[in-house]
Amino acid sequence: MAPEVPAGDQLMTVFARMGGLLLSEDTVGSTLTLLTSVATHAVPRAAGAGVTLTGAGGGRQSVAASDALVLTADTLQYQLDEGPCLAAWAERAVVRADDLGTEDRWPRWTPAARAAGVHAVVSTPLVAGDAAVGALKVYSTSPGAFTAGDEHVLALLAAQAAVLVTNVQSYRRAGRLGEDLRATLRRRDVVNQAKGVVMGRDGTTEEAAFAHLLALAHRDGVSVHDAATRLVASAHRRTR
Repeated sequence: MAPEVPAGDQLMTVFARMGGLLLSEDTVGSTLTLLTSVATHAVPRAAGAGVTLTGAGGGRQSVAASDALVLTADTLQYQLDEGPCLAAWAERAVVRADDLGTEDRWPRWTPAARAAGVHAVVSTPLVAGDAAVGALKVYSTSPGAFTAGDEHVLALLAAQAAVLVTNVQSYRRAGRLGEDLRATLRRRDVVNQAKGVVMGRDGTTEEAAFAHLLALAHRDGVSVHDAATRLVASAHRRTR
């Protein structure tokens, strides 16, 4: 049986908000910030919570953090290239350190984090399908602060956050593809207009009109689209 989940009303609130979210950078950012607040309150001894997202090029960024302690602990991980958050993301598994005073998995990050006031941490990966996109973590200023129930709460929140983030990434990619398609159609439309101008002016076929555009492009050292744009603009000026 799964451990009892505290702050059920808070969890339902954030899940409902995620489920009905209109995808945009602002709404996603505000929802992830809400998630860190819920995580901080749902895990009784958490001093703060944060969300790290990772990029295809290896970049890491704290996109939401409840306070300065979280940002400090996260930044140390990015600078030193080690720590529980990065381990959770790389291993796609929950990583928990109950006492940084005896922790030896991250020999550079651990003493730096302790000096900043962190003494325990739980981090869980953001995984949706085959993609690991980051991690959700909570820090504590006291050793022995976290339980299996806390891990369960974070796993629930992380699952929702992962779906949200991957949906936004897909939406963004689709937007780029859509813009590329629209640009291609616009270029094609200009070329078709230019062919129409040549066909009407010279009484020639579509193939001959396109050959004329190719010749213009070659002569001027420009693309066919640029040659077509110039020809259409010139035709418009003459009709004014």
